[in-house]
Amino acid sequence: MSEMSEGDLAAVSQLRSSVMRLARRLRHQHVEQSLSPTEMGVLGTLARCGSATPGELARREHVQPPSMTRIIAMLEEKGLVRREPHPEDRRQVVVSMTEQAQAILDESRRRRNAWLAELASGLSEEEWATVRAAAPALYKLAHL
Repeated sequence: MSEMSEGDLAAVSQLRSSVMRLARRLRHQHVEQSLSPTEMGVLGTLARCGSATPGELARREHVQPPSMTRIIAMLEEKGLVRREPHPEDRRQVVVSMTEQAQAILDESRRRRNAWLAELASGLSEEEWATVRAAAPALYKLAHL
């Protein structure tokens, strides 16, 4: 994209503000109150990407490796992840989710989807069509 017009800059500002507010409201819909947003994020990454080393998780979650080590220890203590020897490098471990963690994520997603669907029911058909059409581009932005 080249230089943005004033209208584009205003749209970017409105998008940023809207996405941040919606994300904040969505975070309050989680099921397991004892898990921090960071812990939920790690579980979500494991669900999306599969098992990973602590270093890989730290990179994906944009935290320092020592912080990720602490997060993994807390999740392991809660029975939500397990550490197993790395299949090729015995100096490392691989972290994977437990069935309990998957159940928490599934229920959290179900609850958040229901909340968002209820919220979306307040939109007009035209507004909903616009949101539905924008969903793939928003997904791409979130994963760049």
